[in-house]
Amino acid sequence: MSDQEQADAADEAEGTETDAEGLESRADTDADGLEDGDFVRVAYTIRTADDGRVIDTTDEETAEDAEIDVDEYDFEPRIIALGAGHVFSSVEEAFLGASVGDEGTVDVPAEDAFGAYDPDEVETVKADKIPEEDRYPGAQIQIDNRQGHLETIIGGRARVDFNHPLAGEDLEYEYEILARIDDREEQAAGMLGMYLQEAPEVRIETVTEEEETVTEDDDGEETVETEAVEKDVLYVTATQAMQMNQQWMFQKQQIAQDLMDRLDLDRVVIEEVIEGGGMGGLGGMMGGMGAGDVDIEEALEDVDVDADEIVDEIDEE
Repeated sequence: MSDQEQADAADEAEGTETDAEGLESRADTDADGLEDGDFVRVAYTIRTADDGRVIDTTDEETAEDAEIDVDEYDFEPRIIALGAGHVFSSVEEAFLGASVGDEGTVDVPAEDAFGAYDPDEVETVKADKIPEEDRYPGAQIQIDNRQGHLETIIGGRARVDFNHPLAGEDLEYEYEILARIDDREEQAAGMLGMYLQEAPEVRIETVTEEEETVTEDDDGEETVETEAVEKDVLYVTATQAMQMNQQWMFQKQQIAQDLMDRLDLDRVVIEEVIEGGGMGGLGGMMGGMGAGDVDIEEALEDVDVDADEIVDEIDEE
């Protein structure tokens, strides 16, 4: 074999080795890619494609520039669960197989966002179905468990648009995947944050409980056996804002079930915390009039009666 042929053979072998290394590297990357069920922390900003109006963001500076009230929400990256419907389906497709550190922008068509605008969802209703304080154009109202906004009101009739305010809008979802979250308490707080717009304090404890099982032998005799079973319980500290949150009030059962299913929990316990301070106890049936160590004669000095006369009358009786 000539020197040139040997050089060509060496180059070919090196190329094959390089290709193999590349395939192995890509396989490793794919193996590390995000999968359905993973929890990730994401920074994002969502804008309307038509005019670039910011409709949601995790960045406070972006919110301020868009004149969004920054006092109402906490602007920080959110934890989402892939496969839980926390993001638009086209965004979720971009996340699946991606890696921590990836960033980009996903075009979200209206049909994948808040739906196409439906003219049939604009209806005329009786004005008396709307509370008086909400009878003005632009008011967000609820009629027969349907959310809408009031377009016009004339006399006893009102025109209400039940489409989502962003129906028909194509969106742009700009994102950066910051971290994969494996800690279950962080995952739970993140899921609650998606539902409630705030992340309450949570903790997961493993408790041991006794469970009875009944077995029956061939003769029909029943035997009751008791065994200790470990269960994972999520404890959530309910804030005042959480208790007033409408989504929580109406969907707490579904939210709790979603938490149990996705985090492999056996139970969710909501703990209500009442802070100290305030007016103190009632002290008795009369709201404090019979408190334990109060001297009756000293108390009567503050009212227009003679304590000695009352004591004498009691002694005479």
